[in-house]
Amino acid sequence: MAKVVVVTSGKGGVGKSTFAVNLACAIAQLLAAKGRPGRVGLMDCDIYGPSVPLMIGLSGRPEIEGDFLIPMEAHGVKVMSMGFLIDDNTPVVWRGPMIMKTVQQFVQNVRWGELDYLLIDLPPGTGDIHLSLVQTVPLDGVVIVSTPQEVALADARKGVNMFKLDTINIPIVGLVENMAWFTPAELPENRYYIFGRDGVKNLAAGMNETFLGHIPLVQSVRESGDAGRPAVFQENTPTATAFEELVGIFVKEVEAIKARKAVKA
Repeated sequence: MAKVVVVTSGKGGVGKSTFAVNLACAIAQLLAAKGRPGRVGLMDCDIYGPSVPLMIGLSGRPEIEGDFLIPMEAHGVKVMSMGFLIDDNTPVVWRGPMIMKTVQQFVQNVRWGELDYLLIDLPPGTGDIHLSLVQTVPLDGVVIVSTPQEVALADARKGVNMFKLDTINIPIVGLVENMAWFTPAELPENRYYIFGRDGVKNLAAGMNETFLGHIPLVQSVRESGDAGRPAVFQENTPTATAFEELVGIFVKEVEAIKARKAVKA
């Protein structure tokens, strides 16, 4: 795995998993255009609420080869999720050690193959899964997703600071402002800043971190997620345009982090 990047948020409900799915698909599109298809992985470590399978249009059970699970694939992205291993209506009522063991198995007992990028969708907050992952996988960076409202920004700030701790010390690839504004389909030129304006952009500047971009709140994002066809595939839409611009900045930042690590090594 050439580059392993975590996607997380300090607060739930900010669209983190929706962002992770669309980012993975955007990277897959970019690599396919360069003649490197099928080299993006998406590990859904949101064990209690695995929503990635629905959003990316996958269901069923993964194949097993010996001691290894074979990730399922859609839109050029290899996917592993707790959602493939339990029934839709079955809650995961586990304590921390069981969660940590599952995360380790997703890393060590899934046959990912050769990847250029592995994105890991973490649950919100700062808990057992985050610590277990840091101890299990050599992470290259983390993306923090937040809405621009103050209550979400406070938790996003804590998320950034957690990964900066000496005991964790994972580079911040950048911050993303999700649901940056609402644009109704019948008024495509209008923007309504219902959660505030530029909150994440200002937070990134204040913490001296990279701002990756704004993602608008539009009805088609919800519809495409429910239908299992990520919004990034809807050509000439505000969402697709936003991800096209964002993925270029993301790739550049990750490459810069890898280059700095290589120099230190």
